[in-house]
Amino acid sequence: MNRTATPLAGAALVVAISVALTACGGGSSNQKGGASGSFDKDATVSVGSLYEPQNLDNTGGGGQGVTEALNGNVYEGLFKLTDQGKVEKLLAESYTVSPDGLTYTFKLRDGVKFHSGRALDSADVKYSIEKVTGESSQSARKSSFEAVKSIATPDPRTVEVTLKTKSISFVYNLSYVWIIDAEAKNLKTSEDGTGPYKLDRWNRGSALSLDRYAGYWGSPAQNKKVVFHYYKDATALNNALLTNAVDVVTSEQSPDALDQFKNNPAYKVNSGDSTTKLLLAFNDRVKPFNDVKVRKAVSSAIDNKKLLESVWGGYGKLIGSMVPPTDPWYEDLTGVNPYDPALAKKQLAEAGYPDGFDFTLDTPNYDPHPTAATFIKSQLAKVGINVKINVITPDEWYTKVYQNHDFSATLQEHVNDRDIVWYGNPDFYWGYDNKQVTQWVEQAEQSDTTAQQTELLKKVNQRIAQDAASDWLYLYPQIVVASAKLSGYPLNGLNSQFYAYDIKKS
Repeated sequence: MNRTATPLAGAALVVAISVALTACGGGSSNQKGGASGSFDKDATVSVGSLYEPQNLDNTGGGGQGVTEALNGNVYEGLFKLTDQGKVEKLLAESYTVSPDGLTYTFKLRDGVKFHSGRALDSADVKYSIEKVTGESSQSARKSSFEAVKSIATPDPRTVEVTLKTKSISFVYNLSYVWIIDAEAKNLKTSEDGTGPYKLDRWNRGSALSLDRYAGYWGSPAQNKKVVFHYYKDATALNNALLTNAVDVVTSEQSPDALDQFKNNPAYKVNSGDSTTKLLLAFNDRVKPFNDVKVRKAVSSAIDNKKLLESVWGGYGKLIGSMVPPTDPWYEDLTGVNPYDPALAKKQLAEAGYPDGFDFTLDTPNYDPHPTAATFIKSQLAKVGINVKINVITPDEWYTKVYQNHDFSATLQEHVNDRDIVWYGNPDFYWGYDNKQVTQWVEQAEQSDTTAQQTELLKKVNQRIAQDAASDWLYLYPQIVVASAKLSGYPLNGLNSQFYAYDIKKS
């Protein structure tokens, strides 16, 4: 979350995904922005972003920004998730799975070194997985590895992972585990990865720069240096692009500003596929949101279409549940809780709140949350519900909402694909607890086929919509705006990642 997702949330992630068994080093996405041609191999690429890391440790609450800057660029996994959502081998040269589906044996690529110069070995992989699953981990993927029973390292290039139960998404989940030097220290402010870039410096509140790593095991980065520049709002970010202070904006947040780029041959506006959902997340544990009718009433009182139009113009999509169209188990469920103020008033009366009620909406302080909060407040006032908006920082959100569950309702972005399974975890921050849903999620994870998994997760999708477990306000568009001099940049930014190594600058 933090446009998070991610908080950074810890929950099982169930995925059916085609696993490509081709080796790739440095990255070879076949969907990239811009037009290729002659380019400067010693160029510095300046990237504009609204999402500065909280720290540089993806298991320590680093947030969306640390994924955007470091994932795939500085740190690599056994597997890589491409910009199209496919899984490819990366630090894993090969792997096998036992007939019962419980033992995975990985053979590591030879000749890989960390930026410190130490050679990668199996102990580092074991350490990295255990870092994600450790008690102090704040990783978004922590509970995705609850099935892990043991990790063995029979030799420096071999890792054997034994599971307690089958996990159809295990290899996919490993694409989120950064392989880190087991001997590295101070990872909140420094790094020791195996990626095509090494950290140059991080000036908090300003910029984070990466240098091409000369000792990289794979194909070298197509540029010499990448600098992520951080801005507080979309206007400042767009001005930076217009004045050539940055070359590319990873995720455009101001659709009103797009015309100045669309009509200018010096820029290219790209529309990719997003997995980011803006949620009005209820705390389903507490009154009045422990009542399904109240949640459905609030959902039907808010005109999501009007909100999407006011924030994004003609961009984005309504989905009606947690699943975006790029997920295999997607269905259009926008009709389950339709915009209907009269229906909302009827449901409130049936729930015992004919005159409405009051609640506090904890709202992150960055766009578009304050705008959405104000819109929701005005909409709910029409059915008698009084909303007090409490604006908080991402750090405060993480502690208050995600960790302590001290809230009635909140706004938050969830960037991950295939994250519907979080509704199968009653301990997750929103507290949705439906035993049938939990069972379906568990069965889906242990499926023998992707068809079985898809069938079960469609049931989950339908049930959480019927229960209005949250109000899924809209699906973000993914708009990347770049200088016409750039090519090779990712278009989709799946789960906030932004692979920079293929970017060419003429």
